[in-house]
Amino acid sequence: MSRTVTVGLDGSNESLAAAEWAAREARLRGLPLRLVNVWEPQPYIQAPLLGGETMQHWAERIPRDTADELRLRHPDVEITADQVAGRPGTVLPDEARDAELLVLGSRGLSGVAGFMVGSVGMATVAHTERPVVLVRAEEKTEDERAPGPTANRPVVLGLDTEHPDDSVIEFAFDAAARRATALHVVHGWNLPPYFAYGLPADPRMNAQLAAQEADSLAETLRPWRQKFPAVEVVERSRSGKPANHLVDASRDASLVVVGRRTRRSTLGAHIGPVAHAVLHHATSPVAVVPHD
Repeated sequence: MSRTVTVGLDGSNESLAAAEWAAREARLRGLPLRLVNVWEPQPYIQAPLLGGETMQHWAERIPRDTADELRLRHPDVEITADQVAGRPGTVLPDEARDAELLVLGSRGLSGVAGFMVGSVGMATVAHTERPVVLVRAEEKTEDERAPGPTANRPVVLGLDTEHPDDSVIEFAFDAAARRATALHVVHGWNLPPYFAYGLPADPRMNAQLAAQEADSLAETLRPWRQKFPAVEVVERSRSGKPANHLVDASRDASLVVVGRRTRRSTLGAHIGPVAHAVLHHATSPVAVVPHD
């Protein structure tokens, strides 16, 4: 069964922007695009004037009409549309199992850079076993002014050199290669303990630590540079919180890539503090790649 680029579609501006972004991504990957609308039946008391059948009829038009519009703009992409009954946070992870990646829309915070990731979006990211990309509504307008989804902006990868994962790194390199753009790899590391207590800094120790972290980043990326020789790689090893550096880098990025551990705790699935912060504050589309 051929994988698809799958979009969770609810008719909002955010999900329409996600569908547009996904259509361009499907073209880059040479894959079909699948639009999925999750129909969650509502109690009659919540819709006394319409009734369940009428509401479902209107809901069925969302994926169908969107597919028709996308076919006009992307005639070279195979597009299908489906409606599935259930709760979005439960249905979408299941629908994404056979997908190359799942794309969702996310509302931008009014007047403030970043995403507003609701409970459905967070649950979907936390439980989906495939990469999930979140796209802001504004991204549709930006992309339509350019011939492709990147406008030569780099892909940004957040990399933990202590626990690097091949699937996350490969996703980022592959995304940069398909876009024929650079890959900026961001690595954040902690300052020595004396910094937190306001003690005098040790310039020599700081310089040694910075050199060690930069060497570790270069060593981690060396085999990937050889595997993707056409990708220009910019290494950024800086002290401070990784999430802050990634959010800053997102302002000029076509895509930010972060990892998410799939191990579950007694409290259920979670996405980790760095991915959580980036999802809420990055200004570019964000790809969350699950890994062991």
